[in-house]
Amino acid sequence: MGFLDALLGKRKIAGPAPDRLFALTTAYVDLESAQGVRTRGSAGIVFQQLATADFTQIVTETEELLRGTGAETGSTIETRDDQYGYKWIVVRDDDIDDLVVSVNTVADNLSMGGYADRILAAVFAFEDAQKQALYLIYNYKRGSWYPFAPAGGEQQRNTEREFQLKAQIGAGLPMESDLGRWFPLWGIPI
Repeated sequence: MGFLDALLGKRKIAGPAPDRLFALTTAYVDLESAQGVRTRGSAGIVFQQLATADFTQIVTETEELLRGTGAETGSTIETRDDQYGYKWIVVRDDDIDDLVVSVNTVADNLSMGGYADRILAAVFAFEDAQKQALYLIYNYKRGSWYPFAPAGGEQQRNTEREFQLKAQIGAGLPMESDLGRWFPLWGIPI
């Protein structure tokens, strides 16, 4: 931030940190082998849509690119609009590396098009040894991860399990330190 920006009260917003997204590929090795946490073979990236031709073209071309590479990797792609008006690009693949690369492709294409500020989060679905759903969420605006563990009942979360998962991950992922920013995502389409 420059001197003039400081005087005018402007702040630079940190962009997404793709290296932090890719940290999941190495952290997953420990989650799977030592913790019994396994991928459910799906991930999604959620973003705010814009009703512009340019934005629509970027999303359409990205979907086509992912479908083309999915023919080689075995990934399948679908798009969904959620109840809150956000768009999801959902990737299904049993290989965690393919999931991370696909999600990163969406983020890169939106960022290169000038729409990085529209990206909200990437969500990766897992389950523990008891077949309980767990999610690792990457907050693009903060460049950090946090766990989300839904509990039985409507819009309830298992915060104890979230803290356990954070402790199990350790330094494997750059975790969000502000617990107030561990936002639950209800109705995740993955």
